[in-house]
Amino acid sequence: MSAQPILAALRSFHCEHTPSKSRILALIDHREGPASLQAVLTCRQPELAQQAVGILHHAIRSSTDAWEPEPLEELCAQLPDAPASSLRSAATHALAGVWPVSSGTYLRWEQIADEVDEGRGEDSDAEVVTRALRTPADARLTDLQGLVIRLEVLREFHVHDQRAVLKAARSAGWEPLPDDDLKDDDPQDIVGAVMWLGDSDGEIEGADTVTDTCQGMKLRIGSGHEVADWSEEPVVADFGSGWRHKAVLRRGEPAKPPAEEKIPDFAVLFKAQPPHCEDPECEDERCQWQLTPRTADLLHTELCVLADQAYDDCEELGDRPVVPDEREGHWGVFTNLPKLTFAADLQWRRRFARAADDLAADLERGQWPEPTCTAEELALHLAIRDASDRGDEDHATGRHGRLPAHRDDYDFDMCSEIFFQDSDVLMLYSARFDGIEDPDGETNQYMGIGDLRASAWFEPFLNVTARAPHRGFRR
Repeated sequence: MSAQPILAALRSFHCEHTPSKSRILALIDHREGPASLQAVLTCRQPELAQQAVGILHHAIRSSTDAWEPEPLEELCAQLPDAPASSLRSAATHALAGVWPVSSGTYLRWEQIADEVDEGRGEDSDAEVVTRALRTPADARLTDLQGLVIRLEVLREFHVHDQRAVLKAARSAGWEPLPDDDLKDDDPQDIVGAVMWLGDSDGEIEGADTVTDTCQGMKLRIGSGHEVADWSEEPVVADFGSGWRHKAVLRRGEPAKPPAEEKIPDFAVLFKAQPPHCEDPECEDERCQWQLTPRTADLLHTELCVLADQAYDDCEELGDRPVVPDEREGHWGVFTNLPKLTFAADLQWRRRFARAADDLAADLERGQWPEPTCTAEELALHLAIRDASDRGDEDHATGRHGRLPAHRDDYDFDMCSEIFFQDSDVLMLYSARFDGIEDPDGETNQYMGIGDLRASAWFEPFLNVTARAPHRGFRR
């Protein structure tokens, strides 16, 4: 009985031309071994072979419902029966995205390891060779066929005997940094010694473990993830606030007060000019709409609140999908986003929280908030909505009430009109526009909307200055 073929992932099709014939080959990937080429068909006319490859590539990108078989049948009519039958079969596999590979026509990883081991003798390291072939040293996330799991480890040690730690590290083969690289606050490189000893799971002589925790996540291409060596942004881990701190808050015990935050002086940052006159049609610069101190203050407050609530939601949700009816009213932010974001992961949500912080930072520098990506656009829409929902009684109290008043105060309709290039992102809330986020969609292309899929929300707009990619996170 013949062995059951495996189903390999189908990547693409290629042509090989010789003076007498042309061959079509399928490039496939499978977990049993390295990528390989599989023969599809042979024909004598190179132009027909190229047409066939074009049709097969189209099949890979198409869904079964959208597939139009007419071009395939027209081409098959020009081929002999055998290659025509092979082409139809290849198109079926291309639509499914898989390719059946029979045993004996592909190479297994263990075969490579065995051959290397036999060729190099007792000193060979088959496992190292196999790992190098499976996971190239310069691979990006898209190059790796299996799952990529990121582990983030947090370990803290209380060094109660520096001499003992240094002695233990030297005994384990550690050498301190050269004198030129040592820092003034660590002249003996005690940090390096603890890092050296901390690689093992054993106890460190002269130090006690304070914290030892780990968290993991699956990297997803669709969520914009990348392996650390190729990442455009720094890899930042968030382990949340400490459980002892949370316990103190639950018991109502007084906690140490945080450092006093510096409140921006919006009266100076957005010094409003008195109107030139009361004529609404006046074109004098002083009569044009102004972002006033009170408006800027409310927007800044709402953006900071939005960011804090988003970070809080991140701690509660993690990578779990948002379920709107679950804990209704408890989520601060992510149930208010379009439903296409409900399956986003923790890193995506943290970046959304940072988007609100970035806009608040614009105001703190005395600049109008300028969205640089889709996520910032929606964060600003939410902040404007929340600011405009505040009652009049909130406007003239406390520090905010001491800011100078102006006739343009709280004109959030003008904020919505001026701060955005368009309001396309708001269409994601309407069931009428389901699918509008796809840049390949007919309506999307007709309206010139662009990519509104969740994975593209943090791509910088081309006509603005992008944020610094290594700015990190506030929390």
